[in-house]
Amino acid sequence: MKLKMLIVEDDPLLAEAIHDYFTSKEWQAKIASDGNMALELFEEENFQLILLDIMLPKQNGFTICRKIREHSDVPIFFITARVMEEDELNGYALGADDYITKPFSLPVLYAKAMAIMNRTRGNDSFRKLCKGDIEIDIRTHKVCVKGQNCQLAPIEYNMLLFFLENPNRIFSRDQLLIRFWGYDFDGNERVVDNHIKKLRQAIADSDCKIQTVRKSGYRMEVTT
Repeated sequence: MKLKMLIVEDDPLLAEAIHDYFTSKEWQAKIASDGNMALELFEEENFQLILLDIMLPKQNGFTICRKIREHSDVPIFFITARVMEEDELNGYALGADDYITKPFSLPVLYAKAMAIMNRTRGNDSFRKLCKGDIEIDIRTHKVCVKGQNCQLAPIEYNMLLFFLENPNRIFSRDQLLIRFWGYDFDGNERVVDNHIKKLRQAIADSDCKIQTVRKSGYRMEVTT
């Protein structure tokens, strides 16, 4: 079965170039020129990879990424001319897997795509995440701390998985709000602190600790 990708790009020349290159490598590819079309295609078909521009008509790439992550862990590569560090951090906070800056090499993009496919297809170890004495089965959402089951609410589970996938990196409250509640969240940023408190209590016996970094945010310190 051929791998299938969704190219979300409003530059028709670039979209066609990516489409033609990957189809020459035996992929199937669909093109969406705006955010609404991207979500429609995502709902209609199963894709193994999504290439996603940020500056799009109707809905931007950050919004599209957040909405896709509510339903799927399909690999997402942001492809953009924007190179600000804050954009990159927000993209990763929203669940992006990689960040490709224009202009880029099509062979390099293809190599990155195949690398992540090799990690995700038919690899049971990829479906389990082990950091310190915490183990997460991503397929079943089962969390074990020191071999004991740890029951977490959905939001705490998602936050734990995110922190363990990004150990020792600092994330601000704003970045965590965008990742888990979205750009249009109307509540107070203290909601982040409340869920961090609950997560800390749940994994209190673990050697993985969520540290508060003064005036910066939160960081998961992991003992390997």
